Amino acid sequence: MSKKLKHYLQFSNFTADEYAYLFERAALIKRKFKAYEKHHPLTDRTLALIFEKASTRTRVSFEAGMYQLGGSVVHLTTGDSQLGRAEPIEDSARVISRMVDLVMIRTFEQTKIDRFAEYSRVPVINGLTNEFHPCQIMADIFTFIEHRGSIRGKTVAWVGDGNNMANTWLQAAQLLDFTVHVSTPRGYEIDRAVAGVRNDCYRVFKDPMLACANADLVTTDVWTSMGFEAENEARKKAFADWCVDMDMMRTAKSDALFMHCLPAHRGEEVDVDVIDGPQSVVWDEAENRLHVQKALMEYLLLGQL
Repeated sequence: MSKKLKHYLQFSNFTADEYAYLFERAALIKRKFKAYEKHHPLTDRTLALIFEKASTRTRVSFEAGMYQLGGSVVHLTTGDSQLGRAEPIEDSARVISRMVDLVMIRTFEQTKIDRFAEYSRVPVINGLTNEFHPCQIMADIFTFIEHRGSIRGKTVAWVGDGNNMANTWLQAAQLLDFTVHVSTPRGYEIDRAVAGVRNDCYRVFKDPMLACANADLVTTDVWTSMGFEAENEARKKAFADWCVDMDMMRTAKSDALFMHCLPAHRGEEVDVDVIDGPQSVVWDEAENRLHVQKALMEYLLLGQL
């Protein structure tokens, strides 16, 4: 019997038990990586990386990760494929998925990746859309677990834009039983309907200082995400009071962590004393994209081992 095809298009696609397995598996894969032990379960498998949005961490982590798993990579952008021209997404999905074993897409609207997955014969991974960034939140939670143990029952303070990261944090909170304190400027609130979550997994605060109070983790993102560059100056004015600084960190728990998915603009969404300070785990967080995504690719192709 063939294994049922699974995609990873948003955080809510998996169960809490599946995440428990993935975090355990990522820890094993990371230990092997640090010990220079070969781990090649995906020998002769091919990953297609499709980028409509520019990337550093996503490309390096997926490309290096697939090679480290023993597989190979095909890299595509809208400039060197039919994706940026007139071919329907559905046709691209039919063709590409007949030639590779796994597809990662980093694009704009979530509907694009949903349409691609509908017609794909192989698993599809969301490397980022305007609405969701599940691989990043998986890495963030894995990083929290490494440093502080289970995230269940904890409080995460989200300070900044109600964007794809915020939406994904809400999905994670509902699934893994923690709470998100959300503080955004007026006009940049989260859209609960997009995240598709209940009211009881998060609280909204007008004052970011109150959102950070007694938090176990404080996290943020750039004020202007890709695709919204035309709004940059207006956003700088609107977000002026939403810079994560040491005062905010002092209202959080004394052992609170700080995270940022990067790239960061020091002096805008976060002060240099915070991101380069002792509570920051942004470099572990960035590295862990590699390890959780290796666990994810292995799981999508081979199931639980």
